[in-house]
Amino acid sequence: MLRRPRPEPAGPGQESVWDYPRPPAVDPSDEHVVVEAGGEVVADTRRAVRVLETSHPPNYYVPAEDVRWDLLERSATRTVCEFKGVASYADLIVGDRRVRDACWWYEDPTPGFEAISGAVTFYPQRVDRCVVDGEEVRAVEGDFYGGWITSRVVGPFKGGPGSMWW
Repeated sequence: MLRRPRPEPAGPGQESVWDYPRPPAVDPSDEHVVVEAGGEVVADTRRAVRVLETSHPPNYYVPAEDVRWDLLERSATRTVCEFKGVASYADLIVGDRRVRDACWWYEDPTPGFEAISGAVTFYPQRVDRCVVDGEEVRAVEGDFYGGWITSRVVGPFKGGPGSMWW
């Protein structure tokens, strides 16, 4: 029998990912979001959009204008989200280093997710650093989900062993 995990209690100024909706919601953010790899700033914005989904740490989507596209090369990878639509991916190339499918975006998201159209989100576990308002992000366990864990959110978080059917 599948059991929903017991949510951790949220403290002052924190959000529980178990209070996030399903289907997900979009939440504009003026937090300072920075992504770094190989000594380069790959993305830098104060205009991110968070996607909030039950049991998932937020994903921060950076507007296309605030991303270093010269460091990205579109890959053949495509995935489908039941809520947001078809995602495209890119490899990150910094110097001699290539990071496969380091980021993704939705060129034509489904209705309700227009706010993330063309905006890019990165896997924290595939870049050197993701930072939100000066706090370094922790990656969610596993390699499928790309959630951004900060002290602002509490779990448990989907992605680690045994969480597939939450």
